[in-house]
Amino acid sequence: MLSVENLVVSVGRGPDIVRGVSFGIEPGEILGLVGESGSGKSMTSLALMGLLPPKLGISAGQVVLDGADITHLAPHQRVRRKCGKVAMIFQEPMTSLNPVLRIGEQIEEAVRVHDPDADAPARARELLDMVRIPDAAHQLSAYPHQLSGGMRQRVMIAIALACRPQVLIADEPTTALDVTVQRQVLGLIRELCDSLHMGVLFITHDLGVVAQLADRVAVMYAGKLVETSDVGPLFRAPLHPYTAGLMACLPDPESDDPALATIPGAAPRPGDIPDGCPFAPRCDRAAAPCRSGPVPLAHGAPGQSARCHFPLNERASA
Repeated sequence: MLSVENLVVSVGRGPDIVRGVSFGIEPGEILGLVGESGSGKSMTSLALMGLLPPKLGISAGQVVLDGADITHLAPHQRVRRKCGKVAMIFQEPMTSLNPVLRIGEQIEEAVRVHDPDADAPARARELLDMVRIPDAAHQLSAYPHQLSGGMRQRVMIAIALACRPQVLIADEPTTALDVTVQRQVLGLIRELCDSLHMGVLFITHDLGVVAQLADRVAVMYAGKLVETSDVGPLFRAPLHPYTAGLMACLPDPESDDPALATIPGAAPRPGDIPDGCPFAPRCDRAAAPCRSGPVPLAHGAPGQSARCHFPLNERASA
């Protein structure tokens, strides 16, 4: 459904923010994209949407959706050409929803843009029913501030679904929600993915969410993917030391030590990325080959790969 090949996002003639990222998403599949803040996750998603900030642009690579090259198309060009559709929901719905417009007006606007012949009010109510908002007819007349955080995020999902997307990008959509509501929203995304046969790119720093929701995982560091895997193999035996470091930072409910583990140091800034493996300065397994020259691709089990000279698991050499 979605194919991203060697995507590079740069600051004019400055450094690369996203450096040669490649992945694919099948219909009905959820790909979790994880990594520390600043690793390039959100910039990757904005590049796919055609929403990069000023002075940033795609300098290399290709984005293909359902056979159509959308690499350099702005959102309005995609609507006009009726090519493949990608929709996005963001972390904080109150920064996306217009506070002075009723919920129904905002959903209807999205419907009219993408489906001018539709009965916009009826379609808006249908979308609210689809995202499991009770008493949808009444909620259409509400303002964003009159809804809870979970309800507002469901409204954002409804707006995203108005264009009948083939791929839905969710950029940390549950971070601002409490655990109970978070679980409900995750369940809704999984349900919609299955029922609409829609691909989902789910961006998060929460590995617990990935374990619960995703089918596959891509781990990003310093603008590159360092490991890709099916969910099961990644959690049972991560290959890349960075992936293992992220997992070691998870709280251990059986430990008496209140302190959380950390990865020493900090991720490099764009323009200051070292030669070789960018994680080498923070890695306790790094050796001379890690700090210079190209980083080879080590293969693991089917659906799993890691960019590492010294992968943690023996399956990498199988």
